[in-house]
Amino acid sequence: MPAVFNKMGIRFTYPDNWTVDETSALEGAASVTVYSPTESFWSVSLHPADVEAESLIRSAIAALKETYSDLDVEEINESIQGREIVGADVNFYCLDLTNTAQIRVFESSNCVVVVFCQADDRDFDAIGPVFHAMTISLLAGMPAPNPK
Repeated sequence: MPAVFNKMGIRFTYPDNWTVDETSALEGAASVTVYSPTESFWSVSLHPADVEAESLIRSAIAALKETYSDLDVEEINESIQGREIVGADVNFYCLDLTNTAQIRVFESSNCVVVVFCQADDRDFDAIGPVFHAMTISLLAGMPAPNPK
């Protein structure tokens, strides 16, 4: 049975054997991270509506570059549940393992939402569909952006 997170205007389902970390929320950020038993993680954060998606993507990639010197970055534009999503897939080495991080950004009616997930490639094939399902459940709970 999946668990449900529903706080700070963030609502999604996740596997009930995963661990929720709300530390950032306690520091005032609308953000939550959920860790799998294998330490892979999925994170969501809300940002003001006037923040540009590209800026958030660049910031996430820059943060990865501070830790991992050699990144392979592929820009992503996709549609999930009828919503336009932009972002990047990032591949890098950590502890002699290849890792994949996915950055996905979309607009809601009152904010810009960033989803960041990461797993080593041994786990990613199995856990990627779980990350995707969590993102779909998040999208279902976020109001669509206002028409421009």
